[in-house]
Amino acid sequence: MKYQKRQKAIIILADGTIFYGKAVGNKEGTAFGEVCFNTGMTGYQEIFTDPSYYGQLMVATNAHIGNYGVNNDEVESDSIKIAGLIVKNFSYEYSRDDADGSLEEFLDKNNLLAISDVDTRALVSYIRDHGAMNAVISTEVDNIEGLKKQLAEVPNMEGLELASQVSTKEPYYFGDENATYKVAALDIGIKKNILRNIASRDVYIKVFPYNSKFEDLEAFKPDGYFLSNGPGDPEPLIEAQQVAAEIIKRDLPLFGICLGHQVIARANGVSTYKMHNGHRGINHPVKNMITGKGEITSQNHGFAVNREEAEGNPELVVTHVHLNDNTVAGLAMKNKNVFSVQYHPEASPGPHDSAYLFDQFIENIKK
Repeated sequence: MKYQKRQKAIIILADGTIFYGKAVGNKEGTAFGEVCFNTGMTGYQEIFTDPSYYGQLMVATNAHIGNYGVNNDEVESDSIKIAGLIVKNFSYEYSRDDADGSLEEFLDKNNLLAISDVDTRALVSYIRDHGAMNAVISTEVDNIEGLKKQLAEVPNMEGLELASQVSTKEPYYFGDENATYKVAALDIGIKKNILRNIASRDVYIKVFPYNSKFEDLEAFKPDGYFLSNGPGDPEPLIEAQQVAAEIIKRDLPLFGICLGHQVIARANGVSTYKMHNGHRGINHPVKNMITGKGEITSQNHGFAVNREEAEGNPELVVTHVHLNDNTVAGLAMKNKNVFSVQYHPEASPGPHDSAYLFDQFIENIKK
């Protein structure tokens, strides 16, 4: 079997810590990125294709990855977006009737380096203690010093603008052109299931590149505006912040998710910061501060909004709070038709507790 031919592989963290594993399949190579972990038990294909993960080495905490294969419909973008994959047990065989192939074939098609047989519990425990940091995975196990030198030159995620790497190059349409409502969406790393959720509510969407001007979006004559999720640090996204500020100034319906949420905060003069670990998984507890109800949410972010500044801003109200660490999970403007959440209500993968937020967006448009 293929796994008998696998080569030795290595993980080197930015602080010099080393973990060992084996290459998945026959692939050789080296991959750099910020190492992070996702605690989801399912949805690995959606996670790997989520543009928000661009430039990251993904550690899967679930012990078995690949056991249900892949399905062509279960993608969030046109290709794998993670920089590399780290797992405990990689399943070369899969058992699902409607699978279109194996995960190994999917990784090969996307030319992604993956390593298995890693003590992921020890690795995740180390990251939790020491924070997310850059790392390298490689089959060049005899070139440790050379890999360390290359790793030292990899830019840190803080201050890194990555939306340009994943955004559409040209505007495109999504949904039924005869729908009742029209929404202009700024693509700073948008997921397909977000588009599906908006379009399913009688909405025709035009998706715009990350560096579009407000005038570009306005020319579509939309009923509402949307700022998407995406990778990297929100601070350098000046153009997106300017778009948000213009929409806010005109009191137009605006909804932001994840990176879009952070962009809206920054457009209001509220800072963001890089988290120690970030939130990545599909069982994160959030409290809706308006209704008092709890939600189990899907999350994927390494930056967060400064809560003290948000609560001190007379134009903002913190609408949702993450119950694990009390970070800001949602914002709304008191006198404008604007709201946002840090998590993923489209939940692909994940629970559907937060789908009401898309309905709330449509209600805001109707107003």
